Amino acid sequence: MEKIIKAAVQRGASDLHIKAGDVFRARINGKLVPLTKQRLTPDQTKAIALKLIASDEDRARIDRLRDFDCSWGMPGVGRFRVNILRQRSSYMIVMRVIPFTVPTIESLRLPEVLKRIAEADRGLVLVSGVSGSGKSSTVAAMVHHINRTLHKHVVTIENPIEFLHRDLSCSITQREVGVDTESLLVALKAALRQDPDVVVLGDMAEAAIVETALKAAETGHLIIATSTAPDVVTTVDRLIATLPAEERDIGRLRFAESVHAVISQQLVPQKEDKGRVAAVEVLIATPAVRECLKDAARVAQVRRIMADSHKELGTQTYEQHLDELIEADQISTATKRAALATAAPAAPAPVLTSKTPVTAPITYSRRGPGKPAAK
Repeated sequence: MEKIIKAAVQRGASDLHIKAGDVFRARINGKLVPLTKQRLTPDQTKAIALKLIASDEDRARIDRLRDFDCSWGMPGVGRFRVNILRQRSSYMIVMRVIPFTVPTIESLRLPEVLKRIAEADRGLVLVSGVSGSGKSSTVAAMVHHINRTLHKHVVTIENPIEFLHRDLSCSITQREVGVDTESLLVALKAALRQDPDVVVLGDMAEAAIVETALKAAETGHLIIATSTAPDVVTTVDRLIATLPAEERDIGRLRFAESVHAVISQQLVPQKEDKGRVAAVEVLIATPAVRECLKDAARVAQVRRIMADSHKELGTQTYEQHLDELIEADQISTATKRAALATAAPAAPAPVLTSKTPVTAPITYSRRGPGKPAAK
């Protein structure tokens, strides 16, 4: 097993699939390819699962496990985020490769503006993308930049811990859900009493986590979190939709005032099968952006502001970054078309004509929309 895993990592695999009744498979350059010819038996897959589980207590209840997350390291090769599941009454294992070396913004070929975003004193920074788009690596690169250049206390809350950060210029506290803390929410609330400058979270998919993260950003902390969404606009909409309906209006205002930046990315294939490169969309919260974010009907307008502020602030849309990658001869125009089709399109702004009916503006209170406002 270890020889197969080592060979897969050397070939640049990002994930490994181990399943009873199937061969070893690895995701290389985005494609799932077979590594062996011999199919695994249920007993072999169970034995591999037992090898990957570190805790004696968890190994003892292997027959009762249905979904289990852990991390595992292989000396000289790397660390792995492991998910063990049951399917067809037997075991399957999915392993995400986490290199020992913490990535940098330069090594990932990410926009330089991410360095300035990471150096912010306070606010909410969201890093979004679909599953497997490299969000964890981008967040790790931003933390590494903070660790190299600033003097701060960084608290990460992960499930499980992925990249291991050594204390350089910063003090890095890494907590694993289920091992070092009960839950992400409990750890986040506790982190605010641990003198942090920066708090790094996993996916903000629950209202209570969003509420606490906003409070932390409002009280002067830098919060870096991830979200599963294809682009910047969808990221904003999904975060607000996480909140209860009666709290969304005030939640939208709080988010607009607290957010510092939204980064969205997807991995696209390079020419001649040379691997994949990140196409990145970047929004920085300027006063104009905050005004758009406060109004659900105007959120899509931030895409134009992102494009217009490219030279001045370093913000950019997917289309702008994809054009730069084409100019650098890294990707093809066909790849650009496919990437733009994957990202959620922004809704076009309505065009007013002389025949367009104009309604009076609606006033909003804590109870919701009220009567039309007087002129």
